[in-house]
Amino acid sequence: MKRIAINCGGNYVPGLNAVITGTVLAAHELGWEVVGIRDGFDGLLFPERYPGGGLLTLTPQLLENCSASGGAILGNATRTDPFRVRQVNTENMVEEVDRSGELIANIAAEKIDAVIPIVGPQALSILFRLHRQGLRTVCVPTSVENDVAVTQLSFGFNSALSFAVEMLERVRQAAQSAQKIGVVEVLGEHAGWLALQAGIAVCADAVLIPEIPYDLQKVASRLQEKHQAGRASGLVVVAEGAMPRDGQETIGEAVAPDSLKASLSPGATGEGGSHVIERSGRAAQAVARQLQRLTDQATYPLVLGPLVKGGPPTAVDRQLGLGYGAGAVRALDEDRSGVMVAFQPPDLKFVPLAEAINQVRTVPASSLFIQIARSLGIALGN
Repeated sequence: MKRIAINCGGNYVPGLNAVITGTVLAAHELGWEVVGIRDGFDGLLFPERYPGGGLLTLTPQLLENCSASGGAILGNATRTDPFRVRQVNTENMVEEVDRSGELIANIAAEKIDAVIPIVGPQALSILFRLHRQGLRTVCVPTSVENDVAVTQLSFGFNSALSFAVEMLERVRQAAQSAQKIGVVEVLGEHAGWLALQAGIAVCADAVLIPEIPYDLQKVASRLQEKHQAGRASGLVVVAEGAMPRDGQETIGEAVAPDSLKASLSPGATGEGGSHVIERSGRAAQAVARQLQRLTDQATYPLVLGPLVKGGPPTAVDRQLGLGYGAGAVRALDEDRSGVMVAFQPPDLKFVPLAEAINQVRTVPASSLFIQIARSLGIALGN
């Protein structure tokens, strides 16, 4: 092992530079050279887009003050899948082509012995396929929703949680002042960790998560009880993937499918209205409108969404990022490949990618956080 590469292949999370710093410092101790691939794998697939080339030499001196900073010095790739790269053919038509073989050849041509990608749950499947084609790789899991399987704590979650708690506390104060019910939507399409843990931290009145289909009549009853006891305000935290029980109507936008709108974008949700492409805000709007009708109290919906991904990392994520980066280097030094570094307290372990892909780490019904929420009197909608 002489030369390794690192890239960021998922959505932005706070403190990506901490993982890069941990990788570079650990590799430097072994005498290895480290290069960064810009914008996921775009630096190798489209080097002509970058004036200085698609690779960036990474040294301890360059990263000396980067572990605590926000941003990502290598950029991110949220769209480019090397197995489905969009390009214009000779007939001036857009088509998708498989450039994975070309990518692996370019990696070999640059004399890169292994790649450490910092990726979310969706990109793990891409890395697994590349590994089966011969790519030597160790992945670092990132997710502000903490939904990567087989790891207890994904990098970036703690920073997002801390910011969400701060914003929810501000919403609580505003709701108390205005005597309204604040309905705040946070990230969590498939897993409710962020909504649940943030809601517990601020003692929200209700937390709605994807794992528990909600009955808004029960949530409304809880809010009315507190209103009758003399408290005119409230706070409801909603994960973006939270859904009502089967058969219950969600009062919001029209939800009839609009096949024309859905066909215009590959990112369409399949539902009509202004959220046909980007669903952010849909859950908060629907819950706020129906709660207002059920409680006869003024509500206002707010969406944190991608805002929780900004800013510097917390101390926990700085340490975790450095540890994940150093752990990935250690895995390569032990001649491991096709694995993901997983935090399973109190250890960092190396889990085969086959065990981590196509799964979502959801909140189990027996979760300690579920028990805590119920003990605090937080309504979960069931």
